[in-house]
Amino acid sequence: QVQLVESGGGLVQAGGSLRLSCAASGRTLSTYSMGWFRQAPEKEREFIAAIMWSGGSTQYADSVKGRFTIFRDNAKNTVYLQMSSLKPDDTAVYYCAAARYGALEMIRTQALPNWGQGTQVTVSS
Repeated sequence: QVQLVESGGGLVQAGGSLRLSCAASGRTLSTYSMGWFRQAPEKEREFIAAIMWSGGSTQYADSVKGRFTIFRDNAKNTVYLQMSSLKPDDTAVYYCAAARYGALEMIRTQALPNWGQGTQVTVSS
């Protein structure tokens, strides 16, 4: 079992940037596909970005494509979400999740067994 801890959230003005981190312990992340998700108040949790364990290919939701970047540093056992050109609509609790040898469909449908506790991102207008 891998334990995940998100950090890096906070308050930022519209147009600003933040980098979220998802640090893993208990297992090495090199064999895990990873996803970032978010849940805004009174809304369902949604998929944002994925990075696959093999080859490092990435996928993004249309709402963040071109503004957010997911990347990993296996040496640090950490996955990151670089967020730029932030909008008030990006305000949410952001979660990372992991699945060993996970497929993209598993990530997009949020069927991952390992989740972090979330970090709050608030974008002011």
